[in-house]
Amino acid sequence: MESPNEVILVADIGKSCCRVELRRGDELLGAADQHGFPGVHVDNGPTQAFELLVETVSLLPPGLPVSTLTGIGAAVAGVEASAEKSRELATMLSKRFGVPAAVLSDATAAQLGALQGAPGTTLIVGTGAVAFRFDQAGVLHRADGWGPYLGDQGSGRWIGQRGLQAVLEAHDGGPSTSLSASAGALVESPEHLPGWLAEQENPYRAMARFAPLVLQAAEAGDAVAHGIIGEACRILTRTVQLASGGDVSPRVALLGGVVSSEFFAELLRKSLASAGIEVVAPLGDGLDGAALAATRRGLIQERYIHRDGTNWPD
Repeated sequence: MESPNEVILVADIGKSCCRVELRRGDELLGAADQHGFPGVHVDNGPTQAFELLVETVSLLPPGLPVSTLTGIGAAVAGVEASAEKSRELATMLSKRFGVPAAVLSDATAAQLGALQGAPGTTLIVGTGAVAFRFDQAGVLHRADGWGPYLGDQGSGRWIGQRGLQAVLEAHDGGPSTSLSASAGALVESPEHLPGWLAEQENPYRAMARFAPLVLQAAEAGDAVAHGIIGEACRILTRTVQLASGGDVSPRVALLGGVVSSEFFAELLRKSLASAGIEVVAPLGDGLDGAALAATRRGLIQERYIHRDGTNWPD
């Protein structure tokens, strides 16, 4: 059980960003962040994640009690693709810092944080989109999250991509949209959009950055943009239904950058309510979930948490 005086290191090592926090109970002692990495499942992935975390820890403000750590919890991209490499990373972290280490996927961490270890469903809508549910037996039920080629429907990338497609359609003589003016900040002419996108280091993230402009246009009354947002909500509602399975009283917590838009979140809540799904306020985020994994064992999600394997005393 967590002591309010225990100092723990929590990390979110994603594809776009690595963030670390040093915490004492509910108190944030310090934080640092920098670039992300491809995922722990790739060649040399555990070493890449380990070196990135250690480097980011070195960016923490000086004078923090890093030497008094009692545990590490790391939410890491690519965990679901390789349990072996995830355990390898946990062992590396444990040896480096001399404390128990827990490694889990970013989606599992988000569900843990949102519901504080309880069973239930979490919908994460960021650049990608995935619904995670852990049932009473701790079994994972997942819908979507299959990446930009085969899934992530209704995500920030999806919304931004549909918005850019609408600009090109308007250029071809289709329905006019204020998104054409928004795209003017990116390129001189819509016909240059394919080339602009091809030049981006991360095309999916670039498309996701257009999503807030689609949301703004929809809120301002643009019919094309509103149609895109409405379709995204319908798709995401279906994703939650698939993850909820036979749950007779489905409830879902919403997380991710896209749902930070109150306009979008309200439309999504209405869509979910029409399907009989109750939205509950998340109790925390992925970093809170990583902290829970670091300080508590025997969670219902335990089979999806990769620990260092050392028989540390409770």
